[in-house]
Amino acid sequence: MKYPAEVLNKREIDALLQACGSDKWTDRRNSALIVLMYRAGLRVSEALALRPCDIDLDSGAIRVLHGKGDRARTIGIDRGATESVKVWITEHRSMGHTAGDSLFVTASGRRITQGYLRRKLPELGKAAGIHKRVHAHGLRHTHASELRSEGIDIAVIKRQLGHVSLMTTIQYLDYLEPREVVACIRRRG
Repeated sequence: MKYPAEVLNKREIDALLQACGSDKWTDRRNSALIVLMYRAGLRVSEALALRPCDIDLDSGAIRVLHGKGDRARTIGIDRGATESVKVWITEHRSMGHTAGDSLFVTASGRRITQGYLRRKLPELGKAAGIHKRVHAHGLRHTHASELRSEGIDIAVIKRQLGHVSLMTTIQYLDYLEPREVVACIRRRG
């Protein structure tokens, strides 16, 4: 069964990040991963494949080497996300990992799995008191929806999300946030 997209609002994102905690290194890793997926709109596979050397926090650029269809692209990361990611990269290095190792790792140094994230995000959502479905692709939906509401050009959103076709991006955004439909109906007498 395919569920409708559920975009999280800023309060829900903040609650989700609070639910991560900060006491353990895994809390900080999970928080940085959520921030990166939410603020850069990465697919889960793209985020989990990242290495520290793929992220240039000074310029605000992320190299996605293996996007959908194995296409590479460079995307942006905003200043609001860089501090959390920078803290995690520093901790990752202090744990003995190199810039060429997977960024989001387990205690044994292996890359965390999509299955782990599929289990962890709903758990964090419940702990945060969020009544919507909380899942990895929902963070991407939230990113795209925020870009649209900020008036970012659809061609830029297309490149950020890694869509091949502009039509895909238009359909994606209309599916996430059917603003025109809602606005037209609200104007009715």
